[in-house]
Order: sequence, then structure tokens, then C-alpha cells
Amino acid sequence: MAELRYFHNNERDELLRIVRKLWNNMRFDATIDDLWRLHSIISSGVNQGVYRRDKYGINPVIRSLITAELIHDFIAHDRNMTIAVLIYNLCRNGHITEQEIGEWFGEDVAKLVHGLIKISQLYKKQAAVDDENFRKLLVTFAEDIRVVIIMILDRLGLMRNINNHGDEKFVRDISLESRYLYAPLAHKLGLYQVKTELEDLSLKYLQRDVYNKIAAHLNETKQMRDQYIEEFTAPIKQVLDREHIKCHVKGRTKSINSIWNKMKTKKVDMNDIYDLFAIRIIIDTPPEYEKRDCWYAYSLVGDIYQANPSRLRDWITMPKSNGYESLHGTFKGKDDKWVEVQIRTERMDEVAEMGLAAHWRYKGVKADGGIDRWMNNVREVLEEGSKDRMDLIRNMHMNLYDEEVFVFTPRGDVFQFPKGATVLDFAFRIHSRVGCTCMGAKVDGKNQKINYRLRSGDTVEIITSSTQVPRIDWLNWVVTSKARNKIRLAINEVQSKHADMGRELVQRRFKNRKIEIDEPTMSRFISKKGYKTMTDFYVAIDEEKIDIATLVEDYLEFLAKQQESTKNHETAENFVLQHKADEDDRSSDDILVIGNNVKGINYKLSRCCNPIYGDAIVGFIASDGAIKIHRRDCGNVRHLLAKYPYRIIKSKWSGKVGKQFAATLKVVGNDDIGIVSNITSLINKEGDAILRSVSINSTGGLFEGHLVIGINSLDNLDQLIKKIKNLKGVKEVQRTSY
Repeated sequence: MAELRYFHNNERDELLRIVRKLWNNMRFDATIDDLWRLHSIISSGVNQGVYRRDKYGINPVIRSLITAELIHDFIAHDRNMTIAVLIYNLCRNGHITEQEIGEWFGEDVAKLVHGLIKISQLYKKQAAVDDENFRKLLVTFAEDIRVVIIMILDRLGLMRNINNHGDEKFVRDISLESRYLYAPLAHKLGLYQVKTELEDLSLKYLQRDVYNKIAAHLNETKQMRDQYIEEFTAPIKQVLDREHIKCHVKGRTKSINSIWNKMKTKKVDMNDIYDLFAIRIIIDTPPEYEKRDCWYAYSLVGDIYQANPSRLRDWITMPKSNGYESLHGTFKGKDDKWVEVQIRTERMDEVAEMGLAAHWRYKGVKADGGIDRWMNNVREVLEEGSKDRMDLIRNMHMNLYDEEVFVFTPRGDVFQFPKGATVLDFAFRIHSRVGCTCMGAKVDGKNQKINYRLRSGDTVEIITSSTQVPRIDWLNWVVTSKARNKIRLAINEVQSKHADMGRELVQRRFKNRKIEIDEPTMSRFISKKGYKTMTDFYVAIDEEKIDIATLVEDYLEFLAKQQESTKNHETAENFVLQHKADEDDRSSDDILVIGNNVKGINYKLSRCCNPIYGDAIVGFIASDGAIKIHRRDCGNVRHLLAKYPYRIIKSKWSGKVGKQFAATLKVVGNDDIGIVSNITSLINKEGDAILRSVSINSTGGLFEGHLVIGINSLDNLDQLIKKIKNLKGVKEVQRTSY
């Protein structure tokens, strides 16, 4: 055996005991050469000082031996798992290589050692172990279910041996990890005894007073409780047997951790917990008779003991959302003690314990569909008891999360991304400002570009620059909707700033030349220049793609041509005021008729409602004598009617008007690539409509756009709205006043 001087007295006794046990267990699965080579390698590692106690004083040899013993106790006398556990630390510390392990013990042992080394690397990142992503990442890193089993049993062995450890912080950290990570994993694998012990030990180390109080009470009452259960179930067994109901009846006591959780949830003392211990009646009956036989059994128990109707829980008629089925009743036994009786069939018990609705989910552990189904399959193999069960588990590859990657921040936080995510996705996940100024990242200490595709286990530190701005090609490098939406929004904001600067430059140059800009003429001018929106035009000005001096001359030339082709002033072209006196009509109201008969009428189309040809309209005589035309449904009209009824004159359209009016549409739809392009393309194809400007905001997977349309009439606008509504991805289209 290895040099015993390396071990404390109590460790020597433990070492010799476990070695004898493992030697007896392994001699049927491992060869003599395996055993002597193990002895030689471990002794060499001890003598050369490869095995060193960790900073908390834990002896790695004893720890690995205890883990190997637990594998034999809870799983199987598996040669490969045992050898991997015993030599893993020697490989991690460089005493032997994975290649040598493969040559000496086989590639499967080398594969297990490789998985254990990857897990040790994961722990160096100091991730938050109570994070669900950490659990998924840990399972992904393990690659082999046996590695996960080894980790769980290694943690149980460690928890059993730190009861009197002097470092309270170390004990607390290990206990928290066991509660949040290892106990749920053990439950998913069907290692219920391991899960229960991990939870109880965690409670013991984290809240020792609570644990000791409950444990003392259970110890004091164990004999009395067992006797009570026996006396309570005896008449039930008799009557069920008399009625020829094939079943078995058993009693069970809650674990200490479960009792404490119940006390906290119900806010009661231990003596007030109804199900401190419970009776379970499991009936063997065909599916078509399940409900009948369960309710019949319930009635038979009710004939013996008084039932508490308020505590009846019928999860047979209405199963729980997770599929759990059982009939729970509470009955008063001897000494007025309440006992919970759970009645279910063999099928229901199998579902509750190990099938479609795993019992761990019934207890409230967060479920995960993929890992749930996969872990259930593994658990069934474990519980089957087959000689070849380890061969079956060995061939189960852990590809549960091959469509996801799990990435660390420098602080150890874990983020989950879809496969193919890049540094840019990571940057926008942290904050929009970080994403917009991202220049690249340090991934595991190496500089990477912003389009670097992340891999599970990467530690990413974003590099930013105040001069960086989002670009349209970034949309080709991200896969998350959050990053895509933020990039679009940022680009729109940048475009808007450029457009404002370009517009200011144009206005300043026109003002210097003492030229007043006519907005409708400018809109037509911009359209003729080939720009779909005013924003694009003004951005081009700011980016100096258009020469501002040439622009002024081009505009004046375009304006002259427009004036030459227009025979009448806009006012005379669109409106006429005709006062018609009718001697037989007692009304003295003026009527505003719009047509081509009268020139020189001073009017304006009100911007508060933007009326267009076909709208029901009214006129309002302003204080300067001008007439402002409003839509009748304009909110301001109600105010004007109430305050200045004498200034309101009836108005109507007269004949077809050969000009375009401005109308604003609000469009809401899915934030899909190309949807905005489809909308603008549709409008541009319409002969009676021109898109003058568009502004887009995007959030939560939806976009909201405001489009200013040049349109001839209300009929044309209604037809256009219907066409936009029919576009794929568009959810809502409505006309607005702004």
C-alpha cells in the first residue's frame, strides 16, 4: 500500500477499510494487472508528493476512495468509473497523461478522466452555482452521464466528512452548492437516497439548530411512530384484504429537510404537521378500474377512521399540471392524531416516482423538458438492476444542449445564448450602450473580433470605444432578437441625428440665399432625386454625398419648372369660397365650396388633423381672416364649436382635385427582416401615393412606424391601408393626425 506516513491515524483506518472493500468488489470486474497497476500509480503519486491536501486540508486520496466506495454502494461495481475516480487527480496534476491512461486501462477510462478534468476547469471560473444556466453548462461539460454521477457521489462523500471542519465559510459554500446544484441533479437521476441525504446535510450545516431540534424530535419519537404506523395500518390491511383489493400498504417518515420546508411553508410547529409521516396504499388494478378502486379504498379507510373533508385532495379526477395523480386524504387515528393517507395505483405510483411526471418536479424543483426526459431514461436504467446497465448508461451521450452555448462574464455569471451567437450578442445582452460601442472582446484572454462565435465555457470581456457606432452589417452577425432590435434602434437614432444635421445645413444655406423652402415642392424634388424618404436625403447631405451648392441650384431650377407648369395658385386650384344666398332658406350660414371657380381665397389645411380630399370637413375663420379647414371629427373642432360657433362655416369638396395631400399612417407589425422594405415598396408602386417620410421604432419583437403619405383622396388612402394590412407580419394600420 502507499506510504501510510502521508495519512493521519483516522485516515489510515479509513483507507485500509475502503481498499479491502474495493479489492473484494473489483476482483470480479478488474484484472489483477489493473489492481496492481492502480496500487503502483497511486503509491508513486503519494511518494512523489503529487497528492497534496487542498487549502482546506482535504486529503485527495481519501476523498477519491470514498467516492469510489459510494459508486459501488449506490450504482454498481463498475471497473471504469472506479479506476477513473482513483487516478483522476494524478492526471490533473500531470503525474500521468490521458494517453497513458488509455493505453493502460482503455479509452473509456481516459474519456471519464477527461470529463472530470473539464469539470475542474469549470470550477475555476467561480460561476454562481445556484444559477440554472450553471447546471445546464455543468451537464454539458460532463459529456458523459457517469461523470455527473461521480460528481454527485463525490459531493456526498465530501458532505459526510466536513461535519467538524474548522472553516465555516468553506462548509457553508459546499452546503449551498449541494442544496442548489447536486441535490436536484441527484433527484433527476433517481438517486433519491443521495438527494435526501444531501438536503439533510445541507440543512445540518447551514442551520444546525433547526436540524438538531427536528432530528432529536424524530429520534425521540421513532419507536413510538413506527408502532403507531403499524397499529394504524393493521385494520386497513385487513379490510382491504377482506374486500379482495390487491395492494400493498407502507408507511414513511418525511426527511428532516422536508419537515423544515413544511414548517416554513405552513408556518406551523412540527406537532401540527399532518403528514409528518404518511401511509401509502398502492393498488394493483387495470387502468379502466383505477378511479373506482381508489375511491373505494378511500371509503373503506373512512369507515375505519374519521376523515377530514377539508384535507381531501383529488388529483385523480383532476391531475396536477405535471401529470401527478393520487388521492390524498387525512384521517384521525388513535390519540386524535391526523395521518395522511395517499391512495394510488401501481401506474400512478410509477408516474409519480420515475415516469412521465418525475417526483422531483412534484416537489417543486424547476423543470426542464429536455433534461427531464433524458434523465428519466437514465434513471430507469439505473433502477432496472440489469447486469448490463452500465453499458447502456455508457452509451448515452449528453447532447441535451447542443443548440445552446453557455458563456461566462469575468465575474463568473453565466449567460445562455442560442448556438451561433457572437460577441455582439453578448455585448447587447449586457447593456445597449455596451453593444453600440463594442469593438471586440477578450475571450479567455485572447482578442477576438465582434463577429467571433461563442462556445460553451468561454469567458468574455467586452472591449468598447467611444468612437464606435452601430453599422447595418452588424445585423448579419447577431442571432438574438434583442441584439437585432437594439442595433436597428441605434441605427435609426444615428440616422435621425445625421438627418437633423443635414436638414439644418440645407435650411442654413437656403436662408443665406434668402430662399424660402416650399415643403411640398421639396418633397417632390427629393423624390425626383431618387430618395425614398426625407431622412435618407438629409443623411446624404450630412455625409457629403450631395454637394450643397449644387443642390440649391438644382432646387431653384426644379421650382421654376413647377411654377411654369402650374397655371393657378394652389389656393385657387383647390378651394373656392362661394356664398350662395337663398331667399327661401332661413339659414344665414356661409357655405365653402372647393373647386376651380374662384381665385384668391386665403385658406390653409389644418395640420392638427390633415384633411384630405374625401374627408368630411368644416371651415374656421381665423382672427387674421384666413380660413382653416378641419376634418369634422377633429378634436379641435369640438372646442371651436363651443367657443366660436359664429366663426364656423360649412365646407365641402367640389370636384376632383389634382393634387396630393399629406396623410400619416401608424403601422404596427412583427420586427422581421424586410417588412419595412415590403411596406415602402408597396407604397412606391401605387400610382396615387408617394412616401414622403418614415420613422421606425422597435421594441419587444415589434416595430411601430409612422409613415407620411402623399395621397390624392380618402378612397385611395382606404385602399392603400387595406393593401398594407394584407402584408405578412403587419398587425395594425390606422390613420393618425401626427
